[in-house]
Amino acid sequence: MLMKEHIAGFTRHILDAMKIGESFSPIHKREIRNILVTGLGGSGIGGSIVSQICDSELKIPFSVSKDYFIPGFVNEHTLVIASSYSGNTEETLEALSAAEKKGALIACVTSGGKVLEIAKSKNYDHIVIPGGMPPRSAFGYSATQLFYVLNKYGLISTAFVTQLKNAIALIDAEEANIMGTSASLAEKLMGKIPAIYSTASYEGVGIRFRQQIDENSKMLCWHHVFPEMNHNELVGWTTPNDDIAVVFLRNNDDYTRTQKRMDLCKEIFKKYTPHVFEIWSKGESQLEKSFYLIHYGDWVSWYLSELKNIDCSEVKVIDYLKGELSKV
Repeated sequence: MLMKEHIAGFTRHILDAMKIGESFSPIHKREIRNILVTGLGGSGIGGSIVSQICDSELKIPFSVSKDYFIPGFVNEHTLVIASSYSGNTEETLEALSAAEKKGALIACVTSGGKVLEIAKSKNYDHIVIPGGMPPRSAFGYSATQLFYVLNKYGLISTAFVTQLKNAIALIDAEEANIMGTSASLAEKLMGKIPAIYSTASYEGVGIRFRQQIDENSKMLCWHHVFPEMNHNELVGWTTPNDDIAVVFLRNNDDYTRTQKRMDLCKEIFKKYTPHVFEIWSKGESQLEKSFYLIHYGDWVSWYLSELKNIDCSEVKVIDYLKGELSKV
């Protein structure tokens, strides 16, 4: 299936994922004092985004690890969620092994591979999602399951269910507009180096946008967040550079002081590049706004690949890296 079809199927993925998540019923339960999601790339970004969406509701710390290692705090009271779409991500497998040695409560989200084999052989709670897609295009499946895992372990309420349904309705209603405006933005970003800025609470969404441009559009870019960038990166804006294009990810309920910072910086950036753009989210909850911006960014990355006349799905350099690592 082409990447365009995966992106167009985003809301169908979420709806299907909700049906899968509803049937999840953990076998193992105990007191949970902290949460760790371990996963990388398209499998790991869901942890970053879900942790920010659930931040105001969760009463315990939620961390995300994108490495071979796990934090020292992990113990028998840690819920470790191993998220690997393929089930064969070597970093996640090592982190899972480390979590086992710490006696953590383990749950797995995967489409198969070694992670599923381990989950079945050791009777870990697990959710199986459909396989056969590039991991980054399975975000609707993998991220949605994280909400259900947290809920079924009694860590968050069911409020996310309504929010997911609202996100589906919103994106479906806005699809034509999203596609049209994202195509226009892609034309403006063509040949540029995007600098993506968001508020700190939407950093996961900004990272997702960057990753999609990296993988789908085969372009380098960077991201940063407000207000932190006002204390360091802002000073780097000293030289006119027509090759840089700024993209703000904005929300109408961003903190007022942060919005003012963004407005001021927008004018500062315009002194150094004429390419300054904004994407305003739609929706009521942070979940709806996040998913709206994610879908918008996915389309931008695809349109850029079309303008560059490249294969959006191709990741030969990653395949090469994995092949070489397998020899070690």
